[in-house]
Amino acid sequence: MKTLGLTGGVGMGKSTAETILRDWGIPTIDTDVLARALVEPGQPALSEIQARFGNSVLDESGHLKRGRLAEIVFQNEAARKQLESILHPRIHALWTAQILKLREQHSRAVVVVIPLLFETASEFEFDATICVACSLESQRARLKKRNWTDTQIDQRIAAQWPVAEKMFRADYVIWTEGSLEVTAEQLRRIAG
Repeated sequence: MKTLGLTGGVGMGKSTAETILRDWGIPTIDTDVLARALVEPGQPALSEIQARFGNSVLDESGHLKRGRLAEIVFQNEAARKQLESILHPRIHALWTAQILKLREQHSRAVVVVIPLLFETASEFEFDATICVACSLESQRARLKKRNWTDTQIDQRIAAQWPVAEKMFRADYVIWTEGSLEVTAEQLRRIAG
């Protein structure tokens, strides 16, 4: 089974690439989805987050207030590292278990979407890596459409390696400035 790790900067097209691949029938594992499941009420990771960051990160019903947690961790690198130490090992365990299950089912390929692929040194666990990228201007415009402030955009970008470094380290680069058809054609040449 061919394993592909897909990464890229925030707002650069990872979700779009994942959707295209999934529509082609290629199994995908999105680590952001795994992370959200890990912080549901009753999950040990949520209890650890609450113990570390306080009750202000939970709403009245015990759900994580993502915006509040983001305010804390994107303003303080030490706090972000603490959050990552709570979540990243659990996320890794989940996606590696899913890969094993797909291998047992004789899937021909799997794509794991990991925003911090290189930052977590996970690239060595894949047959190849793909970085989706666009210009910084397009990235900022896409993030503005999410109603993020300039400060929020700057904080998120600063929390990841520069996209140029990710592009350099990746086996393949998908440039997402063009149409969906152009992005799909680039993906087809890799995953085809």
